[in-house]
Amino acid sequence: MIQAAPTLQVQSVLYGNDKAHVTRFIEALSRSIELARSAGVLGDTHVSFGDCSPVAVFSDHEIGDLLARHKRFGLDAISYEFFDQNKGSAAGHNHLLRGLTADYVLIVNPDTIPAPDLLIEMLKPFSEQVRVGAVEARQLPLEHPKPYDPKTGETPWITTACALTTREVAAAVEGFDAETFFLYCDDVDWSWRVRLAGYRLILRDSARIFHDKRLGTDGSWQVGAAEEYYSAEAALLMAYKWSRPELVEKYSRDLRLMGSELQRKAVDAFERRREDGRLPAQLDPDRAVSEFVDGVYAKHRF
Repeated sequence: MIQAAPTLQVQSVLYGNDKAHVTRFIEALSRSIELARSAGVLGDTHVSFGDCSPVAVFSDHEIGDLLARHKRFGLDAISYEFFDQNKGSAAGHNHLLRGLTADYVLIVNPDTIPAPDLLIEMLKPFSEQVRVGAVEARQLPLEHPKPYDPKTGETPWITTACALTTREVAAAVEGFDAETFFLYCDDVDWSWRVRLAGYRLILRDSARIFHDKRLGTDGSWQVGAAEEYYSAEAALLMAYKWSRPELVEKYSRDLRLMGSELQRKAVDAFERRREDGRLPAQLDPDRAVSEFVDGVYAKHRF
């Protein structure tokens, strides 16, 4: 009996994205789908967009046109939901994960351009290795410096800018912790919970995706207000949830003394959560998977 090729849901959360950039993403993704289906490693594929923008990025008519132009490449359907509120990354993806029926789900940012063989390469570790929970693509031109094993690709956590997982794993960890994380660190927390469930995380360096991140004219990373606030809040929440009370106190003290006004507001918000009993249940007291290294979540390669 010939086994059917696995099905795939591709999901992405929008927030004020340029329509042309999202169309560019679909064009590149469609080619990757076409090659994977031609290789016999992929079956029916559905793209699901959730839009957190203040104003809808697409109309239903435009989504229909987008599908019509790319259906011949093997893209079977595109669904689009305007949330009419900013759910944030974690809650937005959880909404799209509800009722997942596909064998695999690709969680990906819409400001990316997948390589033609992206899906072929990302699917390989699931058949080549055991207990693979999720596979991450290598981002270009700004590669993340976290470590990975050069032979197996095993890595301590994965970024969901482009991550492939299975329906089984998505159900096992019950999606992202949207009650705790609005933006930032929801993928690190998700990754560690996947590892706690007994799965391995793989960075597939032969699976490439261009992520449209920009530096300033002086080569520095440009940090916006949202990143400034939510990354500080997420750092405190990560330290608390993953049983590092000494880091909670250190981060709180340092942010109050040396942080910006937005970062101090993040500390205030964290303290209100503590007072109201809205902090998450704590995990990993034995530090089996969690790692905090100089303000980041793994020892960096560079």
